[in-house]
Amino acid sequence: MADPARARKLAVRIRQIVSAAIETQIKDPRLGMVTVTDARVTSDLREATIFYTVYGDETQIADSAKALASATGVLRSTVGKQTGIKFVPSLAFIADIVPDTARELEEALERARHADAELARAREGASYAGEPDPYRRPSEDEDEDDEEADGGADPVGSGTADDRGEDAAVETRSAP
Repeated sequence: MADPARARKLAVRIRQIVSAAIETQIKDPRLGMVTVTDARVTSDLREATIFYTVYGDETQIADSAKALASATGVLRSTVGKQTGIKFVPSLAFIADIVPDTARELEEALERARHADAELARAREGASYAGEPDPYRRPSEDEDEDDEEADGGADPVGSGTADDRGEDAAVETRSAP
């Protein structure tokens, strides 16, 4: 197992080498506007996965995938020459879906903004269906009746804290 930092450094270097080689060495007419977005190397440095995006429609994406698959050997030998490592990792190209996902999220957020704007327009001039304060509050008459029923006695114990002294413990009610 290699050091994870070494694997990250190698992945960055492979990304740079592959992107430069695609631009300068690969002359396949099927290859469209390819951008290498990321590269990852396994911890044993035996396999490298290269993520890419293609600007264009579905046919250009498929043609570019075929062109990259056919140029894998050339790209691997270029990586081996420029890195100088003992074992050159095998290369696998995977179309990156992050830009598509980001575009879908942006579209979903835009739909949510439009829905919020519609709700805001519908709320203008609207009023509540019920009372302004929907919570029930006890009437003042019920509070006075409760105090009179207790007889004015202290429910916690006899007397106030001043009558019992400052060091007196707080008495609590217990079930009989």
